[in-house]
Amino acid sequence: MADIALIGAGRIGRIHGRNAGSTAGITLKYVIDPVAEAAEALAAELGASVATVEQALDDPGIAGVVIASSTDTHLDLCLAAHAAGKAIFCEKPIDLDLARARRAAPRLAGARLFVAFNRRFDANLQALRSAVDAGEIGAVETVNITSHDPAPPPIGFVRTSGGLFRDMAIHDFDTAGWLLGEPVVEVFAAAGCLVDPEIGEAGDVDTAKILLRTAGGRLALISNTRRSGYGYDQRIEVFGAKGMLRAGNRLESETQAWTEAGPAADRIQNFFLDRYAEAYRAEMAHFADVLAGQAPAIGLDDALGALALAEAAQASHDKGQPVRV
Repeated sequence: MADIALIGAGRIGRIHGRNAGSTAGITLKYVIDPVAEAAEALAAELGASVATVEQALDDPGIAGVVIASSTDTHLDLCLAAHAAGKAIFCEKPIDLDLARARRAAPRLAGARLFVAFNRRFDANLQALRSAVDAGEIGAVETVNITSHDPAPPPIGFVRTSGGLFRDMAIHDFDTAGWLLGEPVVEVFAAAGCLVDPEIGEAGDVDTAKILLRTAGGRLALISNTRRSGYGYDQRIEVFGAKGMLRAGNRLESETQAWTEAGPAADRIQNFFLDRYAEAYRAEMAHFADVLAGQAPAIGLDDALGALALAEAAQASHDKGQPVRV
């Protein structure tokens, strides 16, 4: 059984903390958050103790840390945890600045660093990837990714998130690279503020279409919006020489009504924590394997690759032209 510390007791921290508490091979020993009330409440719920980062990293009994704090702290906490000899579970993105992350990369050499791009742990997406690997549709040619939020996040979050490309689309950049099977060499992004003027006033966009091109000419099209109006829309299509593979949305229930008016189904799930609940549990189980000695499935190179595409998309939007990665 490995003792771990959780840094961050906000929304995603609570999810990871509860999953850690129910994952075989892990014991949550410490909860850390600058908001004392949040740390105390989560620690009391999960039977852990409140600590500081320094106390947790200085404890030789702590085998790993889960970093679920604000994005601008991720990289520094990864460096500190690695220096202390801890295994690391880090929420995406690794940092808000690609150049800074690349400069720090040598200091993370040999780190047992798992970067939590949770969608790779979704059962539907894993089945799709397995079918690609099995050659069911032949050579991959194009990928379509639809990732639409049901409604915009709070404006306070937008101001500190790093922007749509680094915060939201970065999941899709990682997924696209994972499915295309080749390095992306060019990005073209067209984006605007069509949903909420406050997002534009905060210096961000809320709607984007992004085209990726690989070294071998394969293409991926990503559609993002902060408001679908109909639920949390998560769809992926992979087209190959022999056909198409598709991973669709999950519904609130599988019950359908068939009447003279036609078939009617339940609405799609409306919240990312519902849609990816199983994926969050699966990635914590993977971290238990990392603590036991398994190599992380997603590491620093993956994190830097996704962040590079996010920065290229931002540059393409700013310049109004394709950008080489």
